[in-house]
Amino acid sequence: MIGLVSLLSMQAQPRLRIPEYYLGVHGGVSAGTVIFNPSESGMRPITQACVLGGNGGLVFRYAGHKYCHFQMELNYMHRGWKQSGTEHNLHYIELPILMHLNFGSEVCRWIFNLGPQIGYCVKDESNAIDHPFDWGLAAGTGFYVKTRKAGIYELEIRCDFSLGGVLGTSVTDSHNMANPLDLSVNLGWYFPIKKKIKIEQIKIQ
Repeated sequence: MIGLVSLLSMQAQPRLRIPEYYLGVHGGVSAGTVIFNPSESGMRPITQACVLGGNGGLVFRYAGHKYCHFQMELNYMHRGWKQSGTEHNLHYIELPILMHLNFGSEVCRWIFNLGPQIGYCVKDESNAIDHPFDWGLAAGTGFYVKTRKAGIYELEIRCDFSLGGVLGTSVTDSHNMANPLDLSVNLGWYFPIKKKIKIEQIKIQ
């Protein structure tokens, strides 16, 4: 459904005369927890159940339309939850595929990012989870400043919600929901990739 909406949105936008390509990096701080149902003891309120960490990664952005772009990332994310004073730290590699919307002037623009992501837990410090594979949704908003020579500088607040539980959720398990939830604040820097086009001049005699 998200892919269909993205496709329709991009078809409705005015195309750029020359498509733009960007590569960059971003990173920042994150606060993560896991939403349990039934809830776990020692996890209320949710602000005391968060694990603070960091995240960062590589970004590729394709701008073929004026307001709607395509963005793919390869990220590291520190996730986890705190229960009864004990932190469960999880380290993920994630691949978000996002629709990137932006509005405003040529220099400063407001942005919205939305799309699916998949991930894999490469390190579980306390051996607390059953399922290392993860999938979910990412949504973010913020703004960027575009310069002529130094690329794009971006600030984004993003929320990641996992639709795949970290623990077993079958009828024989103690939980019917164990979904990670993460909030992050990131700074990004993206620079344009210039494509060199050779123009051959043909002389008509």
